Amino acid sequence: MFEFKLPDVGEGLTEADILEWQVAVGDTVEVNQNLLEIETAKSAVELPSPVAGIVSVLHVEPGQTVPVGTVIISIEDGSESSATTGGVAASSVGEPATEKVLEEKPSVLVGPGPTAAVPRTRRLARRSGSAPAQAAVTFLPDDAVASPSRGATRAKPPVRLLAKQLGVDLTSVVASHGEVISRRDVEAAAAAGARPIQAPPRLAVESGDRETRTPIKGVRKAIAAAMTSSAFTAPHVTLFLTVDVTRTMDLLARLKADRDWSGVRLTPLVLVARALLMAIRSHPGINARWDEVAQEIVEPHYVNLGLAAATPRGLIVPNIKEAHDLNLRGLADAMAELVATARAGKTSPEAMAQGTITITNIGALGVDAGTPILNPGEAAILAFGNVRDTPWVVDGEVWVRKVAQLALSFDHRLIDGELGSNVLATLGRLLGDPSEAFIL
Repeated sequence: MFEFKLPDVGEGLTEADILEWQVAVGDTVEVNQNLLEIETAKSAVELPSPVAGIVSVLHVEPGQTVPVGTVIISIEDGSESSATTGGVAASSVGEPATEKVLEEKPSVLVGPGPTAAVPRTRRLARRSGSAPAQAAVTFLPDDAVASPSRGATRAKPPVRLLAKQLGVDLTSVVASHGEVISRRDVEAAAAAGARPIQAPPRLAVESGDRETRTPIKGVRKAIAAAMTSSAFTAPHVTLFLTVDVTRTMDLLARLKADRDWSGVRLTPLVLVARALLMAIRSHPGINARWDEVAQEIVEPHYVNLGLAAATPRGLIVPNIKEAHDLNLRGLADAMAELVATARAGKTSPEAMAQGTITITNIGALGVDAGTPILNPGEAAILAFGNVRDTPWVVDGEVWVRKVAQLALSFDHRLIDGELGSNVLATLGRLLGDPSEAFIL
């Protein structure tokens, strides 16, 4: 019996929420087959099976929050004893066994994991041959998809996501070709009015006539902690600049009409991001960070450009690694992929780690300006406001121009007003009069 413990899927995360199981008791699983989806403080992650075998027990239910190191599933893989993975102490008949675990460093999928050992004692259900039914509680989620070993069909993760979005219960869908359900099968089932999903709630929401209460957990809990820490640790300063971006929007229109740029997802934010990367070349100090422990100002020689993204699970800030090495086309492709992954809820913890500077597109929400809060660990964040037709004075005459506001927030411990102002002025010049070098 192999007992799979919840691993640390991020950088020292200590707990995760169980979202849904993708297997059921009695299913045959293969190595690397996805077992379940969990939500950590950073993102939703699917956990693959490290062994092949038959699912024996599901120890936790959807909606539960469990600490890293907790046994979440038992799989019959032919190994001699499950006690070798859990360290179960002997107990007398009729008394629950006590398990002492010294979690020096639980299994880690991404990142270094917790640094301190945490002694923990927990009560285990009695494991004996005379009372197998009491070994653990098992359950089958309403929206679980039976495995081929039980004569049903399977679906790949993107198809399962589509089924959720369309409200289709995969157990009521028949694969048109082979054993794997396709997108067409799901879409056809949705059009035919297939049985809707009866999924367990992800949060224990209590709703009354006058108010609704939702537990603070997962990504929302992490957002609150990060924003509070950032606001009360780094002294924020925000500078504003209103910019005539007519020529930038004209450049965007020309590129979209150019056959050479066909298929590239170009947006105003791509050009703003390109301008920010160019401004960092001239003013690398804006890309630095404050190391409180070492009492040092760290200036990376690279840019991991973060993009604040609103997702169904809340605000996340994945970043484009080595963004300074990308030309405009590469930057556009990277941003499109990052946004699509975030909206699908598939952003990995590593994609949100080690960012150096962030940009947020509040203009996409119809907002002109704001005072963005720093992403923890970074020294600056740029907010790009809505592009509006605005009366603007050009050479002494009033014209209708494309105008937007830029807001740059920065950590005043290491970035002085002069540096912040120079960065913002450089951005204004680049967006006000983009040149051919802008698109290289």
